[in-house]
Amino acid sequence: MRKRAAVLCGAAAIVAGSVTAVPAEADAPRTARSAPAAKLAWKDCGTEKYPTLQCASLNVPLDHAKPRGRQITLALSRVPHTAKRYQGPLLVNPGGPGGSGLTLAGFVASALPGPVAAQYDVIGFDPRGVGASRPALDCRPGHFGPVRPDSVPVTQALEEANVTRAKAFAEACGKKYGDLLPHIDTVSAVRDMDAIRAALGARRITYFGYSYGSYLGAVYGRLFPQRVRRLVLDSVVDPTGVWYEDNLTQDHAFNNRHRAFLAWVARHDGAYRLGTVPAAVESRWYAMRAALAKEPADGKVGAAELEDTYVPGAYYNGYWPHLAEAFAAYVNDKNDDPLVEAYENFGAVDASGHNGYSVYTAVECRDAPWPRDWRQWRGDNWAVHARAPFMTWNNAWYNAPCAFWPTRALRPVDITNDELPPALLFQATNDAATPYRGGVTMGRRLARSSLVVEDGGGNHGITLSGNDCLDKHLTAYLTDGTVPRGEGEADAVCPALPDPKPLASKAAPAPSRGSTLHGLLGFRR
Repeated sequence: MRKRAAVLCGAAAIVAGSVTAVPAEADAPRTARSAPAAKLAWKDCGTEKYPTLQCASLNVPLDHAKPRGRQITLALSRVPHTAKRYQGPLLVNPGGPGGSGLTLAGFVASALPGPVAAQYDVIGFDPRGVGASRPALDCRPGHFGPVRPDSVPVTQALEEANVTRAKAFAEACGKKYGDLLPHIDTVSAVRDMDAIRAALGARRITYFGYSYGSYLGAVYGRLFPQRVRRLVLDSVVDPTGVWYEDNLTQDHAFNNRHRAFLAWVARHDGAYRLGTVPAAVESRWYAMRAALAKEPADGKVGAAELEDTYVPGAYYNGYWPHLAEAFAAYVNDKNDDPLVEAYENFGAVDASGHNGYSVYTAVECRDAPWPRDWRQWRGDNWAVHARAPFMTWNNAWYNAPCAFWPTRALRPVDITNDELPPALLFQATNDAATPYRGGVTMGRRLARSSLVVEDGGGNHGITLSGNDCLDKHLTAYLTDGTVPRGEGEADAVCPALPDPKPLASKAAPAPSRGSTLHGLLGFRR
């Protein structure tokens, strides 16, 4: 639940340049012919970091089955191609669901080798309901305001308090956006993507999606296979567990990754003085959690907020030194200031975060059936918690509004596909948010796809994050479609980057490419 990256373009400026997609094209999944479309009105919206960014907006039907009905507005961004050889649009998505993709276009264009990026129009977008797209959802402002009830419901009162919060969120969303919620889902977002393709005047697109964006891309390929030129999926969702089972599977992987962090702290006992035995360090972390449950730090970091603060460390090990400093200061020096600062940097949810969470729940609760009997949630999550206590219940309450969601759930899309060109998948073996087997499962369902594995890696979102071996395969694929071919379930294997070292000083380090990317990736998946 990191603070979200700021939206690049103001809504008023974006809407001023809007056009309407051609309805027939947006709702025709099996024809490869592009219908005429109005030109997008691109305007400069560059930043110091990404000076060539341009922004536009596109009107699409709220309900693609009623193309001439109510329209909503999607915010788009672009870094235009500059090379003579033009390979068309490269549509990028950071995951979530609920992540803003506007800044990601600038990042991808700058992180790819210049000669490769120059051959594409790199296109970012805020999916329906997100960020600068309109309307943007915010179901219950302040839902994550501290201090929340302890996430582990060891008493009936704690369980009732957390269930009440989940019900309140679902009820608020239904009252505020009852007309929108039936249309905030993955399939509707995929049809929006095809409307973007049509508005760009492209017959086919190349797509590059991280995390949940891998599922979004696979569903696009299933509905519009003839419109896919190339498909890159990084940190891949298991398409067979959408979404209840995927979340339970996540809990085990997050627990393992948190233990990897604690083992790293133990290896650096000279810096942190928390012990050299990982199990002892883990006991100290849970003792800190118990103390904060009784007396929140600065009246804002209780047990639930502590989990929120340390969950990002399971996504990206670049955060480990900062989290370890906060842990050590609290335990050794009885100083909670670094912990409060870490919460504000990594765990606190701002307005864009509440927007992202609102879209996250709207999409996941609509995409697939969830148990409606709370007794099943209780039984399943206590069973997982017994083996994976780090964030099982935190994750359960994060998704619990789906038990009470006001709209009927759809059926998950079967993404099995033998009509696509070869896709390229990237997966770390110790990824927590999208565990390794999901990448293997997705690869087996996409005929002719290739899987590149980062062996020993635990970060979520691994390309364009500093691993040259991975980026070599990405670059070759985007250059001419080359994919590796191997004998086993992995077609190529790259060693993971080394873990970080403790901070050399208290001064904030210069941002790395990895930290920049992980500040842009989607909200929870």
